[in-house]
Amino acid sequence: MVTPTDALRKLQSGKLLSDQPALLKVSHAKTASASDGHLDASDRALVVEALLTAIDGAYCHLLQKRAGYATDPVQSLRLLMSRAADMSEAEFHMTLSGIIVDLRDAHTVYSGPKSLAGAVAQLPFLVEQYGPTDSPSFLVTKVSRSGLIKDAAFKPGVRLESWNGMPFERAVALHADRETGGRPDARLARALESLTFRSLQYGPPPDELWVDVGYRERAGQPVRELRIPWRMVRPGRAKGGVETGAHASLRVAVSPAAEHVRRAKKLMFSGAQWQAEDQRAPVARETGWLPTRFPDALSARVHRAARRTNTADIGYLRIWTFDVEDHVAFVEEVARLLELMPDQGLVVDVRGNPGGLIWAAERLLQLFTPNKVSPNRFSLVATPLTRAMAQSPFNRMELAPWIPSLESALATGEDYSQALPITDPAWCDDVGQRYSGPVVCVADANTYSSGDLFCAGFVDNEIGPLICVGEATGAGGANVWTHHDLTDALEDTPFAIPALPEGVGFTLSFRRAVRAGAASGVPIEDLGVAGIPYAMTRRDVLEGNVDLMAYCASLLAAAPKTGLRVQCTEADVTLTTSGLDELEVYVDGRPWQAACAISDGDTVLARPDRGDCLEIVGRQQGQVVQRRRVPL
Repeated sequence: MVTPTDALRKLQSGKLLSDQPALLKVSHAKTASASDGHLDASDRALVVEALLTAIDGAYCHLLQKRAGYATDPVQSLRLLMSRAADMSEAEFHMTLSGIIVDLRDAHTVYSGPKSLAGAVAQLPFLVEQYGPTDSPSFLVTKVSRSGLIKDAAFKPGVRLESWNGMPFERAVALHADRETGGRPDARLARALESLTFRSLQYGPPPDELWVDVGYRERAGQPVRELRIPWRMVRPGRAKGGVETGAHASLRVAVSPAAEHVRRAKKLMFSGAQWQAEDQRAPVARETGWLPTRFPDALSARVHRAARRTNTADIGYLRIWTFDVEDHVAFVEEVARLLELMPDQGLVVDVRGNPGGLIWAAERLLQLFTPNKVSPNRFSLVATPLTRAMAQSPFNRMELAPWIPSLESALATGEDYSQALPITDPAWCDDVGQRYSGPVVCVADANTYSSGDLFCAGFVDNEIGPLICVGEATGAGGANVWTHHDLTDALEDTPFAIPALPEGVGFTLSFRRAVRAGAASGVPIEDLGVAGIPYAMTRRDVLEGNVDLMAYCASLLAAAPKTGLRVQCTEADVTLTTSGLDELEVYVDGRPWQAACAISDGDTVLARPDRGDCLEIVGRQQGQVVQRRRVPL
């Protein structure tokens, strides 16, 4: 039997997976085939030189981080280069990790040779916060049924009072100093999450062998204490996620550590959903949820209105991640789910979404609006390295649009290239609107990367209100590349990076994201996307977001509503409308029927005998409020 002390010592040395048979049955974990972790002087010099080249020449946020945090990672790396050979192994990795963490950028992270690819250290419970930010309360909301916690009184609903003898709120604040995040609230949110779930590939193992937790069952009762040892799993990537080295991997915006943690939480608390990933047919998370072909990324259901309210039933769509390889199938699946939702309103929930494929996030926005969607823009820092990279024949397909502005920056002194979209604007309008009713989006400080991009597009394209738990979204504003991506892209340039020692790696913010629309040019990094502030309640964290959903329902009930449904047969087209006063019909982009006045109800049109696509445009007082495209 592995003791808790032996377990964590092996965890810290990278030799233990887990002694939890129930988890091992469904995890893909096997002992890592990493090196012994030792780097000699030449290895250390190579690692520092590679990071120095990447950050000085390709890191898109370098100017912003220097200004915002009064830090100079380039000079810090130069100093480390001169001292690395005299450091102990632990001191070297700690110093190097500290330089990168000080950037407060979850896209830019370093993983040393003793880390375990995809491994997550975890405690068998989940903590959530509710109440105002200046006086928060912390509740246990989920406890694993694996039998690791022997105290029957420790269950969902208990309030945490202490952490290793320290007041719990103070423990979260101290841990936040070790977290990435451009704003204090984002660091606090990540600190609360990483107290119980920590990615070992992109961070150090826990300092303690176990955790002593103090809690109360109810107010006024004495504090009880419980000792819980750390355990580790390697949940693996989701089937259908973006594979490293694939063509789509260069269009990713994700916090890799947060994605590992999200998967570990699913493994710990949602065993049925985890096992459902192996099924090819659409599956539902549980009773009341709609089956979907993307169970790792999507959940959808009809939210029934409470009897005591005057609100109607509304739709609820949870997007857990944008880590999907097939963005076309992903958009089609969301469109299918939207057809099953009531048209009185929809809540799109992206809380805790760590990001993923940029194409998937930005193309999804068109389903909720009749207007053309403008995607976010991305720019490269203008340096000799990025110019050489863009001009390399190997990179022309990926970076050609940025070449003219990178070259002109030599004469104009611009710090950045022109900001251009990664997602083709035509792709953001190739499916069109699929949901008729009003929409609200819900995010929090753990909504990151492509989650940030989705929220920015939601606000900037005026789709609906954004409700934010906390001050704003997580503020991850970049397209992230791995060191493999960067090494390949620099291969035929004067800035080539040699292969790193086995097990060592890093990710880097490569293309800087700025917003479109009314906020055109505003960076997302360190700022995030602000919305209507909302403080979670005790009922929210223990009873499935009941107060949050009631608040969203009240906003949707007050929003203006129109509707348009289209049904095609071989002979005619039936349009069911509400709240519209005028219709226009186009075939393959050309007017087919002149604008005509309508009233609520059914309008039957003869089906066009030619053409590939029928487009119906509905107006209300001259403004386009509904649009549908139907293949003929």
